[in-house]
Amino acid sequence: MAARARALRFARDLLLVLLAAVLISFLLKTFVIRSFYIPSASMEHTLQEDDKVIVNELEPRFSPLAHGDVVVFRDPGGWLPPDAGEPGTWLDAVLVFLGFEAPNDGEHLVKRVIGLPGDTVVCCTDFGQLTVNGIPLEEPYIVVPSGASQATREPFSVTVPDDALWVMGDNRYNSADSTAHLGDPGGGFVPMGNVVGRAIVISWPISRWTWLDEYPATFRGVTPAP
Repeated sequence: MAARARALRFARDLLLVLLAAVLISFLLKTFVIRSFYIPSASMEHTLQEDDKVIVNELEPRFSPLAHGDVVVFRDPGGWLPPDAGEPGTWLDAVLVFLGFEAPNDGEHLVKRVIGLPGDTVVCCTDFGQLTVNGIPLEEPYIVVPSGASQATREPFSVTVPDDALWVMGDNRYNSADSTAHLGDPGGGFVPMGNVVGRAIVISWPISRWTWLDEYPATFRGVTPAP
């Protein structure tokens, strides 16, 4: 009888530990950190297709975003095709819900923050650079085709409205970012409420594990918009 009681107690304790682990994982995924899957090449070479990143969900809820941050956000509307996601099994859905797996749901995008509320972002200078509030940017993270002379395919000039962001992919000529949606109802801006959080590290594959750089030197001279 004593052996059976010990076995039952062990099974009970194990179940409690498993339930606690699931609860903690769910709470972390909901309020603190979660994993996301990179579905496209729009952020190369910073992020490769099929990479997974860990996202800090405390930003921008409790800490402001900064120029150069890589952010994950929900589609503001019409940025992704209806069939962008890949259907998964019921087990995939459970693992995503609990935070053990990264979603590939066709609802989220990853880009770099170039313009914060009030900023004026313009392309391009005579040297092909973006400017933010009149300051030209040296952007070591971007990829442009051989022979291209400017940081984006088409010139533009925008002022970011309150509570919104202007975001761009590092793979500038192969990224359906804010510049590709200038004519949309939202003007290419991402509402702050759509931001899930800031991507902080590449978690998979292990060979690419690294912290994501926000390149503060690139934006050092940019002063806040008046």
